[in-house]
Amino acid sequence: MKIGIVGLPNVGKSTMFNAITNAGAECANYPFCTIEPNVGVVPVPDERLEVLTKMYNAQKTTYATIEFVDIAGLVKGASKGEGLGNKFLSHIREVDSIVEVVRCFEDTNIVHVDGNINPKRDIETINLELIFADMETLDKRIDNVKKKIKADKKFEEELAVLEKIKSALEAGKSARTVELSNEEKEYIKDIYLLTMKPILYIANVSEEQLANPFEDENVKQVVEYAKEENAEVIPLCVKIEEELAALEGEDKKEMLEALGLEESGLDKVIKASYNLLGLMSFLTAGEPEVRAWTIKKGTKAPVAAGKIHSDIERGFIRAEIVSYDDLVREGSINSAKEKGLVRSEGKDYIMQEGDIVLFRFNV
Repeated sequence: MKIGIVGLPNVGKSTMFNAITNAGAECANYPFCTIEPNVGVVPVPDERLEVLTKMYNAQKTTYATIEFVDIAGLVKGASKGEGLGNKFLSHIREVDSIVEVVRCFEDTNIVHVDGNINPKRDIETINLELIFADMETLDKRIDNVKKKIKADKKFEEELAVLEKIKSALEAGKSARTVELSNEEKEYIKDIYLLTMKPILYIANVSEEQLANPFEDENVKQVVEYAKEENAEVIPLCVKIEEELAALEGEDKKEMLEALGLEESGLDKVIKASYNLLGLMSFLTAGEPEVRAWTIKKGTKAPVAAGKIHSDIERGFIRAEIVSYDDLVREGSINSAKEKGLVRSEGKDYIMQEGDIVLFRFNV
């Protein structure tokens, strides 16, 4: 699963990417420093794995991972090929969801591509370019469907859905704001609309703004815009996150405490991005390895078993499951069994977040 980090030039995208991935993506104070996207795979923070590793004295700990893509900065006219527009749009088509970084801090040493700080305008600049690209895609599809209707009236339902989305786009709203039934979504799943992709907004603030970010007028602009899309806003100071990313253990803990934070902003971003994609983790635990496995929410037990190995899915018999909270409270799997907290689930069981599972199978 890929998450694309987007934003105008010089808003802190590549700095945030560096902090998230420690991948050392080039960072510079001029537009279009990022041309080809940088890609980094990062672990999803999960305190449960640390607890289970100690409990089982595990030799290896494996976290769930998520892939971040640092995409070139976008400018007005990208949908018509301005700047690196064509590259930007092709790269964003390849990701599953979007993290949009919005500059909310003032700094005369860092140029703004439009000359001054205005978060609402900056968001609209990017989102309107995506809307223009989607309108072009929709127009082609609508023309095609209208031709089909002449031969078969069943395509009228599809046309109604396409025109409903186009009306929203023409009003300057993204496709994700349009309420669609599951049946209606089927009509558009193969045209990969850019504004249908789930989105998370990052308000990049200064250290001073970080004390009460949601009281800041610039951050309020981001929150107000995000409300229309039911999107989450995470304020963070990318500069501080870069410093935190270079620290480990007690040093990192001390800096977080000094800042009055329980966890880094980037940990919040990674967790929120994971959730944005509709993902969850089930866990396996033993002395050889404690591991988090990534599945889509709503996945049934046999399909989850297939994440470990296709043979386990093919020969699935049952899943022996204990919840993480029950196991930790009882202190051992044997104690959990004695209390009747280890359940035997069949093929129709839908996996839950934090299930610790042992799959029984026969091939």
